[in-house]
Amino acid sequence: MSRGSAASVFLGVDVGTGSARAGLFDENGKLLGSASSPIQIWKEKDCIEQSSTDIWHAVCAAVKSACSLANVAPEDVAGLGFAATCSLVAVDADGSPVSVSLSGDTRRNIIVWMDHRAVNQAERINATNSPVLQYCGGGVSPEMQAPKLLWMKENLLDSWSMVCRWMDLSDWLAYRATGDDTRSLCTTVCKWTYLGHAHMKQWKESDSRDMEACGWDNVFWEEIGLGDLLEGNCAKIGRSVAFPGHALGSGLTPTAAKELGLLPGTPVGTSLIDAHAGGVGVMESIPDAGSKAGLSDEHAICHRMVLVCGTSTCHMAVSKDRLFIPGVWGPFWSAMIPEFWLTEGGQSATGALLDYIIENHVASPLLSNHAASQSISIFELLNKMLLSMSQEQNSPFLSALTQDTHVLPDFHGNRSPVPDPKSKGVIYGLTLDTSEKHLALLYLATIQGIAYGTRHIVEHCNAHGHKIDTLLACGGLAKNSLYIQEHADITGCPIILPRESESVLLGAAVLGAVAGKKFPGVRDAMKALNAAGKVVNPSSDPKVKKYHDAKYQIFRSLYEQQLSHRATMAQALQ
Repeated sequence: MSRGSAASVFLGVDVGTGSARAGLFDENGKLLGSASSPIQIWKEKDCIEQSSTDIWHAVCAAVKSACSLANVAPEDVAGLGFAATCSLVAVDADGSPVSVSLSGDTRRNIIVWMDHRAVNQAERINATNSPVLQYCGGGVSPEMQAPKLLWMKENLLDSWSMVCRWMDLSDWLAYRATGDDTRSLCTTVCKWTYLGHAHMKQWKESDSRDMEACGWDNVFWEEIGLGDLLEGNCAKIGRSVAFPGHALGSGLTPTAAKELGLLPGTPVGTSLIDAHAGGVGVMESIPDAGSKAGLSDEHAICHRMVLVCGTSTCHMAVSKDRLFIPGVWGPFWSAMIPEFWLTEGGQSATGALLDYIIENHVASPLLSNHAASQSISIFELLNKMLLSMSQEQNSPFLSALTQDTHVLPDFHGNRSPVPDPKSKGVIYGLTLDTSEKHLALLYLATIQGIAYGTRHIVEHCNAHGHKIDTLLACGGLAKNSLYIQEHADITGCPIILPRESESVLLGAAVLGAVAGKKFPGVRDAMKALNAAGKVVNPSSDPKVKKYHDAKYQIFRSLYEQQLSHRATMAQALQ
């Protein structure tokens, strides 16, 4: 059913680690309907791979289902945008998949963002001390694209020679939809060492055009052994870039439109990485007038940090000034909000870590059965159990249950503010207890460990020029009340939750709204479509602060001890 020409609908597509999702939003940013479709993933040690063919099929299924559920006709969709994980896609001249897998499986043409095969390559790139690296917090991560590209050249030369385009996943989705391989300032600046500020004196977002890629540092690519990617004006990695939301090509191609169930020519905006779309979907949310967490002026967003909490967590903060922060990615120009510098902290495993802790505990099957019998999630059951345990034990407050249990959450390395992919997770305080109550304590201690990591990132950013005093949270973990309250208590910051829980989808839809010329720019669209929900304030009990301050010191010491132990063992093996 068509809604008529008076009302526009904006479509956002988000491809996460495990599924493709689509959501439709009205002109007030209200979610009309959403749907998801699972995607396949292959994991073999440090190698984690996916298929672009499988992902596109999942995207098409999700879009069709979302439109059906929202009762939205194709002609009502005024524009769409794509967001995705910062995974690396390889295709040949025909757009067909090229294998990135040691297995040779041609379906596997995506190196997933969390793949850590290129740790050695990242170390060698960082050893060059290239000036480019100052815009990556001092060094690239194995989760970025340059190390992965170098690994491909060194390990799969046949595939390397076949690839015509190396693309970030969100850029590939936009290319698959429009036939336009213009890259996004978001993806290229954040994951490819592209120097977006090379455009600062040439273009502004209002120019609404793609830009010749003048931000590739030729010396850097030659120095790391990937000079061949500079051929053809950098055609394989991007010869033109654009601000997020820039309208690509002539919109949806007839083929893509048919596959998606939409109209040919529907405007498509230049893409965003999923975490950055989350930032766009929530950063301008304004709470009720009585809240201390509101926006007072145009630059008040510079006092905010967005936590995009899913499989991993990304910590996004913007500034008008260029801030170099050791160990934290950026500063990235216009990578999220046009003409603002972005600082990007992160934790490589948060939701994934909680799943790991729960699923690998002896009591997990029993807990799952109990949750199912009550028709609630495992997280809801654990939260209920902790509340009961706090009352049974006369604990002064719930957080105090973990006084003897401490977790360093670096189970997939430390992304920031200590860029150490070799860092390991630590659980301190284990006993022979295998009960459900023990699992609940371990779950709480892990949440706290993750929150101490966020506190470390916030403090580190503020020590280097930021003035962050308010957090905003979105993503799956933001729906967990205990997770959010612990983060508020531990950081001492109020946390704004969005009215619409699907902030990443909303951020992607913002791109479609801008591409469809419904708003002059991304920030204008954000102000119209972002909306705040609940504000979670930190505890006012000084005992809670004292407790977390003490545990935070233990948290910091666990990593320092690990470094000492690592050095001791390395010396023993010399």
